[in-house]
Amino acid sequence: MRHPDPPARQDWPPRPGDPVEALALLTRLPVGRWHRAPRGAAAAWAWPLAGAIVGGLAGASGWAALALGLPPGAAAALALGVGALLTGALHEDGLADCADGLGGGRDRTHALSIMADSRIGSFGAVALGLTLLLRWSLVASLLAGGAGWGALVAAGAISRWPMALLLWALPPARDGGLARGIGRPGTPTLVLGGALALGLGLLAAGPAAAAAMLAAGLWALIWTWRVRVRLGGQTGDACGAAQQGAEIAVLLVLAARV
Repeated sequence: MRHPDPPARQDWPPRPGDPVEALALLTRLPVGRWHRAPRGAAAAWAWPLAGAIVGGLAGASGWAALALGLPPGAAAALALGVGALLTGALHEDGLADCADGLGGGRDRTHALSIMADSRIGSFGAVALGLTLLLRWSLVASLLAGGAGWGALVAAGAISRWPMALLLWALPPARDGGLARGIGRPGTPTLVLGGALALGLGLLAAGPAAAAAMLAAGLWALIWTWRVRVRLGGQTGDACGAAQQGAEIAVLLVLAARV
């Protein structure tokens, strides 16, 4: 059953406060004093900027660890930990919930009920463990090769765009939830966000970011199709899983170029 779309928001033109909106939504950074009326997905064009800030701070912690003499593995673990603290592990939680729901759900209704449960099951634990291990190994390799900071900035920026794509492409899968409250971005907002993600990636990681953007886009298309087939629409958890998969895709491409 397709639920009616949430009320449309005035999402164009972009507003100067949208980057603060993006930080308030996607991070735990203390931006409340500058945060005004929420615009939800209308500010989705600025999500890559929020991701770049998270990636930059995580990368800076990894670089500082290396400068203090810690090995790349320890520095990578520290960088990932800082990233999780900055976001409240929001995206990792979505990945685990999606793995449980899609892996253990008999049908759409059952899958959505599993995803609404805050407990992590076997599928979620395995997915979270494997993706963390993969991200750690990639970040360690990038830090050892001297490309860690730029790669994490690029990965943070580019990986936030697939979340907007999922919201744009699919209706909400359930009546409530974070994704439904955020709404759906318009096409100009989506395009601007993609351009910003690519631009930030190129500035941070060089020409390789173009290939990384393509890899993230391919993952986003595959994930959008999978979510549509299994759930009939998007959820906040599905957006989190979209970000995690895109981040891995970007790191894979950039690590292969080191």
